[in-house]
Formats: sequence, C-alpha cells, structure tokens
Amino acid sequence: MMWMKTPKSLCLAFFLALAGAGAGAQTPVDKLAADEYRAALARWQSSLTAFDTADKASLPGADGVLFVGSSTIRFWTNLAQDFRQAPVVINRGFGGSTMAECSLFTRELVVRYKPRQVMVYAGDNDLAMGQTPLQVLESFARFANTVRTELPGTRISFISIKPSPSREALLPKIREANNMIGAYVRTLANSEYIDIFTPMIAADGRPRPELFLPDRLHMNEQGYRLWQSVIAGHVQPVQTASAR
Repeated sequence: MMWMKTPKSLCLAFFLALAGAGAGAQTPVDKLAADEYRAALARWQSSLTAFDTADKASLPGADGVLFVGSSTIRFWTNLAQDFRQAPVVINRGFGGSTMAECSLFTRELVVRYKPRQVMVYAGDNDLAMGQTPLQVLESFARFANTVRTELPGTRISFISIKPSPSREALLPKIREANNMIGAYVRTLANSEYIDIFTPMIAADGRPRPELFLPDRLHMNEQGYRLWQSVIAGHVQPVQTASAR
C-alpha cells in the first residue's frame, strides 16, 4: 500500500479526523446542512423513492452487510451472490453519487437498516467535480461520525477510491485522498481501510484497462471479480448469541 510522504497532509488528515468525531464538529456543517440536503434530495429523490418502495415490498433484515456508494456499488448486480456467506447483503448504491451525498443520506441509506457492517465506496465523483482530497476526507468523517453515533457497534469499512483509466489525470488526487482517509480510518475503533487501488494498478503505474468497460470508468466482470476477491476477507462474520 502506498502512503503519503507529506507530513503536512497527514497532519491535516488527523485534524479532520478529530473534527469529524467531536461534538463541536457540527458547527460548520449545520450552517449548510439544510441547503445541501435539499439539493441532494432533489437530485436523488427517484433513487430514494425506489429504495423505499423496495423496503415496503421486502424490508432487509437487520445485522446484515450493507454496501453504499456511487455507481460502482449500484452496478454490482451480483453483490448478494458474491457475498452469499453473509445472510443479509444490502445494496444501496445510487448513480453518480458523491461521498458528500452519502454523508447527507447516512440515516436513510445506512442507519435505518441497522447493519453489523457498512462498506462504503465513494469519492471519485467528488474529485471529478473539483472537490479536494481534504473535502472528500471531511465528507467521509461526517459519514463515519453519523454511523458511529447512531450505530456504535457497526463496523465501518472504507473501500479505497479506484483508479479508472478515464480519470487517470486524477491519480495524484486519488492517491492523496486514499492516503488521508486511510490514515483517518486507522484512528477509529472497529473500522478499516480496504485497499483495492493497488491491485488495480499495473506494473507501469497506470490503471489496468482490462478491468473496465469501454467507457473506461465503470468496471467489467473481471473488475468485480477482483473486488470480490479483495473484499471477501473483510466481510465480518455473524456473531453467535454466545459470542455477543
């Protein structure tokens, strides 16, 4: 795994980690939260409505493994089959969403299902829209803080931002964001950073094109097989009643 060589960036990562976890961290968020939430709701109302409709038809059981994030999660159509060792696997990926939007909808997309583990993948869309690695870290800190406050026993697993060929120009920022979030996650209890970035990089340091669809952004079946092989060992087993 690659780590940042810039002490200043790591210091900022830990600063934001403390800010995101502290009670006073909501002060700057509160000023913009209402407007941000309304804008995100307008953009994703159809997706949220679809999730609500699915829940009314068959509400997923609690204590499952929930995947949330952008289109990489949404397009993982074999998710439940790929992790069939988990009795309940929930897919709450929504379109071209951002880490910032995941943080705004944490209660709707994560907390309501009471999972034992949440796997979150987001951040590349934020960077593509001009957000900085620090802003992506801040959004993840907000997400993690909500999960930890509402579901203190839930494991938080951050899946690193992937290196897509179509976004090769963003690789320096992707590496920086991954390293910052990885450093932050290691300060949190019952949390982990899952590195899928490294196995998706070829020996020449460029993204592996054979893992992607012709759009060079979304993964093909080979890409998802790679993800499954990396993530499977991180799926938290169901605890028996005697182990709890």
